[in-house]
Amino acid sequence: MPITTFKRYEKKYQLDQAQLNDLMPVLLAEMKPDIYADQEDGYAIYNIYYDTDNYDIIRRSLAKPYYKEKLRLRSYTIPSTPEEMVFLELKKKIGGIVSKRRACLKLNEAYRFISKREYPSGLNQVDHQVLREIEYFLENNHIEPKAYISYERTAFIGKNDPNFRITFDRNIRSRQTDLLLEKGNFGNLIILPNHYIMEIKILGAMPLWLAQALSELKIYSSSFSKYGKTYKEYASRA
Repeated sequence: MPITTFKRYEKKYQLDQAQLNDLMPVLLAEMKPDIYADQEDGYAIYNIYYDTDNYDIIRRSLAKPYYKEKLRLRSYTIPSTPEEMVFLELKKKIGGIVSKRRACLKLNEAYRFISKREYPSGLNQVDHQVLREIEYFLENNHIEPKAYISYERTAFIGKNDPNFRITFDRNIRSRQTDLLLEKGNFGNLIILPNHYIMEIKILGAMPLWLAQALSELKIYSSSFSKYGKTYKEYASRA
């Protein structure tokens, strides 16, 4: 996944299988699978989310402030060696606009940077600048791994606007032990089977055809945070 920097609006929706089935023909008339969806079933995403000992970052995020940020380590495969490439991401939301900055690193380089602020050799200028921003975040937040979250994603982009993107995430799993990507994909489901989190990601206004389809199918915007859901379930057990 080569994209390292972008800003956009994101809106989330929760769908069941019947709603997805009704929406898909409308969507496919205007959109196509993105270039990374080389398999019919999409692709998997694996994440480690970082937070303070008291979960200050997610607690602040759930309060819906004007500005919020979070740090995660992301991979599109389960790493089998420390040399596999991963993404260290800093995601910010300012007044509804999402900005994501990420550096492409080897797994062992990412772990060393988080724990020791050790910059890998041979970084390109963009990755170096992203790590500078992440270092500032780390200096102001004493973080540790707090949650593993994985899911399967199907993604589409606009036929006439490649910056217009819709994703569907399913089989969302989380755990709060064995917080290393290389430990494998296991955990508890945090949404019902055959349910999806749809995200509409766009630089400007939503297309009229999509707004009409969502209204007709009674698909309404619904705030949902995968890490937030994981934290709430943890807090309810504490």
